[in-house]
Amino acid sequence: MMTYDERLEHLLATAANIFAAHGFHSTTMRDLSRATGMSLAGMYYYVEGKDELLFLIQERCFTEVLTGARAAIAAETDPLERLRRFIRHHVGFFTAHMAEMKVLSHEAESLSGERWETVNRLKRTYVDLLLSVLDSARPEADSSIDARVAAFALFGMMNWIYTWYDTEGPVPPDRLADQLAELFMLGLVPSTVPAAQQG
Repeated sequence: MMTYDERLEHLLATAANIFAAHGFHSTTMRDLSRATGMSLAGMYYYVEGKDELLFLIQERCFTEVLTGARAAIAAETDPLERLRRFIRHHVGFFTAHMAEMKVLSHEAESLSGERWETVNRLKRTYVDLLLSVLDSARPEADSSIDARVAAFALFGMMNWIYTWYDTEGPVPPDRLADQLAELFMLGLVPSTVPAAQQG
């Protein structure tokens, strides 16, 4: 028999899959009841309703990815390696939570009030963490690329992998993360090759 926490995790994971496949607004609590095998009364024991499910999915994902990112970069002092570790952790986390990634991308504005504010505080904190990593990673003399432009470009690379990446395909998640890191960092760090020798 599953514990309370295990049943809640099962409910959240299933809800994320259903929201990702059919959309939050098109999904009913009865749909979730059928998918989870839980009664409506059983689900209402864990959450107040569909809105709270969406909030918990988003709040937990951002809390976990933020906590993990902080841990991933904490023991590293080299700025570029800290950036690589941030990217590896982000990609690793979301390749293991592809449905949640789609929900975070498509249902960002489906929350309101205090729940929306809570999730957005977490998002801003996560963005600020990446900004601090980027600021330390790029050469001091290089201010040609705005850090926020770089940050959101990187998130754009990483956050839309759910539209094309196959976790069962030929590129495993760790290799995907390394390749995205290299693609991004080759654009972030100026080339040492003289312009006359390029092209």
